[in-house]
Amino acid sequence: MNLYPAFGLLLVDDEPSFLRSLSIALERSGGINHLHRCQDSRQVMDILSRENIGLVTLDLTMPHLSGEALLRRIVEEHPDVGVIVISGLNQVETAVECIKYGAFDYFVKTDEQSRLIEGIKRAIRLQELRQENLELRRRFLNDTLEHPEAFADLITDDKAMRSVFQYLESVAPSGQPLLIGGESGVGKELIARAAHALSGRRGPLVCVNAAGLDDNVFADTLFGHQRGAFTGADRPRAGMVEQAADGTLFLDEIGDLSPASQVKLLRLLQEGEYYPLGSDRPKRARARIVVATHHDLDARQRDGGFRKDLYYRLRTHQVWIPPLRQRKGDIPLLMDHFLAEAADELGKTPPTYPPELPVLLANYAFPGNVRELRAMAYDAMSVHRSRTLSMEVFKRAIASGRPHLPATAEASTERAVFAPDEPLPTLHEVADLLVREAMRRAEDNQSIASRLLGISQPALSKRLKKLRDSGHEPL
Repeated sequence: MNLYPAFGLLLVDDEPSFLRSLSIALERSGGINHLHRCQDSRQVMDILSRENIGLVTLDLTMPHLSGEALLRRIVEEHPDVGVIVISGLNQVETAVECIKYGAFDYFVKTDEQSRLIEGIKRAIRLQELRQENLELRRRFLNDTLEHPEAFADLITDDKAMRSVFQYLESVAPSGQPLLIGGESGVGKELIARAAHALSGRRGPLVCVNAAGLDDNVFADTLFGHQRGAFTGADRPRAGMVEQAADGTLFLDEIGDLSPASQVKLLRLLQEGEYYPLGSDRPKRARARIVVATHHDLDARQRDGGFRKDLYYRLRTHQVWIPPLRQRKGDIPLLMDHFLAEAADELGKTPPTYPPELPVLLANYAFPGNVRELRAMAYDAMSVHRSRTLSMEVFKRAIASGRPHLPATAEASTERAVFAPDEPLPTLHEVADLLVREAMRRAEDNQSIASRLLGISQPALSKRLKKLRDSGHEPL
């Protein structure tokens, strides 16, 4: 069984019955099972020096060493450890003093136990975020990846992608949800697989595509059902949450969930429990939730298309995968990888390709991202016969795909091109600027430059000749 949280929670009280009841409540109500118990306050400092403890619940009234004295020592010698004070007396002055000394919170034993459990859960989340921030800072400052093997399936040399990898390593031990954003085809499922590998969880990665699932199918898929729950349910079935126990549940296309399904997912995240269809007995979820979407959930929750409370639950940890057009340096790496992969599957020798092919691809927006590039490579290999790979398959794919630019590319055409306080250039000046820029992007390849400009190659040649004759070099 996986331990939660990643750091230990030390319960300190001289009453064995209270320690036992609190331990049971934490495990049942919060899924918190990484627990250490201590009845003798004199042993606490030794335990803190020996074990990986992140949070302490501390009774104030104990023999030998009082809770207040112990609180001061913990704050002084172990400032990274959080402390929650639990007292048998409701004393405001004492509570204020404990907070001044550095305690996270103060509870009275006679309070409702659910209130104490929620306070401990809140403190755990704060400690997790604090540790993750420290770890993230360390990784970025050192520019390190401690587990590069987890990202072996992600072909990239991009700095932004490396930052994503470093972030994933930092939040890997967390039990909180992870939200993966990015356009279709960028590799969100590969990122989810890397996050699962980094987590060290012993359970499996279970993937569910939420797109197109109505509320009943969603509930049955995730939570399973009891026998007789509905017509045709002649035997019980475990849902995906149960199948992913001690592992990771990956929900793809979460932005397409119906409002009713969003409520069910919110309860799963908030309470950590669920009800199989036809059952009135809750089950505890033991899977970490990772979700992905190509939608802008921030915009969707603002216009009412996605629940705000669910959105804020999901975004505790989040990464955004940049589209392929923003990491053009990866295109040659991915092309080599996909061509070799396709050649192996088709029983062919990996081909060479014209040097202008990467230039052609670098000037395409790739609305389908990495998935589209892979399809191009496989299509080209399927018709490949000679030693050098033909560019025709790529040219046809680009010609058919160019009108369908993603929304972000369409929006970019609306930005201001000319400074409002500067005079407008003439049509001839604009045409010359376009020609120069197209030749620069095409690395002097006239065939590619003419495609970028939407004119024929002879027409471009004429414009280039005019530029040279007028004394202006094209580049």
